[in-house]
Amino acid sequence: MESSYGGAPIIGPHFSALANGSVTDKVTPDMAHLIHPYWNQFPAMDPMWNKILTTYMIMIGCISWCGNGVVIYIFSTTKSLRTPANLLVINLALSDFGMMVVNTPMMGINLYFQTWIWGPGGCDAYAALGSAFGCSSIWSMCMISLDRYNVIVLGMAGRPMTIKLALMKIAFIWAMGSVWTLSPIFGWSRYVPEGNLTSCGIDYLERNWNYRSYLIFYTIFVYYIPLFLICYSYWFIIAAVSAHEKAMREQAKKMNVKSLRSSEDADKSAEGKLAKVALVTITLWFVAWTPYTIINMAGLFKFEGLTPLNTIWGACFAKSAACYNPIVYGISHPKYRVALKEKCPCCVFGKVDDGKGAASDSTSQATTNEAESKA
Repeated sequence: MESSYGGAPIIGPHFSALANGSVTDKVTPDMAHLIHPYWNQFPAMDPMWNKILTTYMIMIGCISWCGNGVVIYIFSTTKSLRTPANLLVINLALSDFGMMVVNTPMMGINLYFQTWIWGPGGCDAYAALGSAFGCSSIWSMCMISLDRYNVIVLGMAGRPMTIKLALMKIAFIWAMGSVWTLSPIFGWSRYVPEGNLTSCGIDYLERNWNYRSYLIFYTIFVYYIPLFLICYSYWFIIAAVSAHEKAMREQAKKMNVKSLRSSEDADKSAEGKLAKVALVTITLWFVAWTPYTIINMAGLFKFEGLTPLNTIWGACFAKSAACYNPIVYGISHPKYRVALKEKCPCCVFGKVDDGKGAASDSTSQATTNEAESKA
């Protein structure tokens, strides 16, 4: 192994020349025991893919850092957005921001060296933090959906959102993330390099039931249960909004007037618009994470179609979920756009509603006031 090339010192880990062209040839000795033999059959990836993946990670990383940073700043400093329910939105932005701050630099450097260079401890840290932030994001979205359901479907019959209740929900979100994140570190499954060995995740190739049982329960509690709760919430939200609009149209027709909308009806209509914002955000999250879930399930059920390229793209595509939210808010969240125009006008495109006649945020003002009086 030479210490220099063309007279210049080599910086970073050194590797021997490829022996048989396998993707595992550049594995460092301290990581060898974590590499599943399944990956030995695949040739080394074309270096061009590493450059493409690096460019992609830098792009979504910058969007996520800037976008979620602005979301946190706007929601934290704008009085009209500092509602108990919006603590969940801030928590979502924090988890998305944290995922990209931790994972993007580490994965980018690995892509440069074309293997995992941070050792077993770094593998655990990378995968555990990525899992914790991802779990927090999906359960934050789940809680946001349930809050929309509480406001739009249950109305005054529902439990009002308070700061205390919001903080309790956030505590539950991070407790859920901690349970599934720490379990592999303490022996229930484990974190290993995956794909082209430049990222780490749950071991989905081992046949031992220690690994398979974890993956089954993890998928149920971090993917399917949130998906069910979100679908359940939005099914009834859409039904309630549609029924309300239909009743209003029929009543207006009977009275031979154009509209019967009161300020309360305007609030309900805007609540529906905010529910659509949340629905788009959540849909994009599942679009991003579903391929990665399919990859995990393919490994669990011994599907032989997994390759280093499709697994690493699954991991990269999942991380794109962290950059969707600020874009959706910037395009369609009414009060956020107003605040963004005031504090960061260069980030706003198109016409911005001044907010007059728009409804409150995720809880109506009347409900929030009543909740605060009870708190």
